[in-house]
Amino acid sequence: MDIRTYNREAWNREVESNNRWTQPVTHEVIEQAKRGEFQVMLTENIPTPYRWFPPLNGADVLCLASGGGQQGPVFAALGANVTVFDNSPAQLKQDTLVAEREGLTLKTVEGDAADLSAFADESFDLIFNPVSTVFMQDVRAVWKECFRALRHGGILLTGSMNPVHYIFDLYKMDEGILEVTHSIPYSDVTSLSKEDLDEYLTKGLPLEFGHSLTDLLGGQCAAGFVITDLYEDVMSDSPLGKYHPNYIATRAVKK
Repeated sequence: MDIRTYNREAWNREVESNNRWTQPVTHEVIEQAKRGEFQVMLTENIPTPYRWFPPLNGADVLCLASGGGQQGPVFAALGANVTVFDNSPAQLKQDTLVAEREGLTLKTVEGDAADLSAFADESFDLIFNPVSTVFMQDVRAVWKECFRALRHGGILLTGSMNPVHYIFDLYKMDEGILEVTHSIPYSDVTSLSKEDLDEYLTKGLPLEFGHSLTDLLGGQCAAGFVITDLYEDVMSDSPLGKYHPNYIATRAVKK
């Protein structure tokens, strides 16, 4: 199964259905950013701390798997040189929409986050990657490409799903029941029953992968990054959030 092609079309459909993560920022948000006031999200509820960012005016920023017209236009309004890279052309159109509406300059590139060959070595000062590695099979390949594309001293900011989220029966979670069912690493393709997977495919839902902490955190270190900070966040509509965070956000530096 061609996961990248399937998830590209699935996320195009998410744009059509007005998924929260496909809704472009407002004019007011851009005006605030032009005044230096901004909030961008790596996870669902907690804004990324200001102290995590390098100086953004004039910085070369890659918004990785970050289409949707939410983060890229804000960075552009702050004076950064922005490239938004995403697997979904419909998501990228949201960034173009905001840029045209607000008179901003940014670049959009469609592609696979595990292959950033469109960019030369040491092209960026910051890579901003909100929760999206759940839709990628090989997260270690993503970290290696991020390391290559960042300059020395460059920063990788990423949001990830805590793998504990995927150990439960996902259908029963929707009913508020936490029943341990799956092992980690998790994959919709191989962990679900044939019947459940067929239902996912019929609905056209994006396919997800629950990576281990060894790959999410250890993989960054193995790629050469030094993780300097992290925080956790909850998924608002998840019963797990009452007991344990669903998300992990990390700040890593290429020394």
